[in-house]
Amino acid sequence: MRRRPTSQQRQAQEPREIQPGTITQVTPTQRDPERVSIYIEGTFAFALPAIVALQRGLQRGVELDDAAVHELAAVAEAERAVEAALVFVAYRPRSEREVRDRLRRRKFAPGAIDNAVERLRGWNYLDDRAFAEFWVENRTEHSPRGRRALEAELRAKGVDRNVTGDVLADVDLGEEDAALALARKRQPRLAALDEPTQRRRLAAFLGRRGYGWDVIRPVLDRLYGELGEDGEEDVDVP
Repeated sequence: MRRRPTSQQRQAQEPREIQPGTITQVTPTQRDPERVSIYIEGTFAFALPAIVALQRGLQRGVELDDAAVHELAAVAEAERAVEAALVFVAYRPRSEREVRDRLRRRKFAPGAIDNAVERLRGWNYLDDRAFAEFWVENRTEHSPRGRRALEAELRAKGVDRNVTGDVLADVDLGEEDAALALARKRQPRLAALDEPTQRRRLAAFLGRRGYGWDVIRPVLDRLYGELGEDGEEDVDVP
């Protein structure tokens, strides 16, 4: 069952024209007492940080012209974009492109997106180098990939090629050992096939994981060097 969008999502996805007029009500929001809801002529207009409302003297009876309404609406949208971005990065580190793409899909204006990204950078919640380091470490530990695959994944996440190169240069991926472990795990599924066919299948499998032939060939030689003629692993006897 699809969930109905929250009020914040509806505000981001369904922008509406806010009419100028007199502020008739300023009340703390239910979710966050540090934010206030501003009502103009009895109709909800936007929610703002309480400190912003205080600094701008927004209170009952204040007249807002068209320019003031548009400026405050932009401030409110920027705050919503920041909140949405914070929720997004709370699950795991994200690249800057991932955050921008997420906010674009939520229909935030370009200025609000730029503001959110800048603020998250300032809080050290966005750092593409740190993200790339996290991504490589996580892949290496949980789902090994070859250097080529990691480079492609990071490029798809929008990480600069130079940053990607620097991060991968600083990490010992242990490609041959990791590829050998994957091949050992995969080989029993192919045991009914002849060795040349097994080698082809394993080479294709490792290639899809981003390993180059310079890694695949010695891995296959090691693997089949460990296996006896009957397909069982050789055991060194002292």
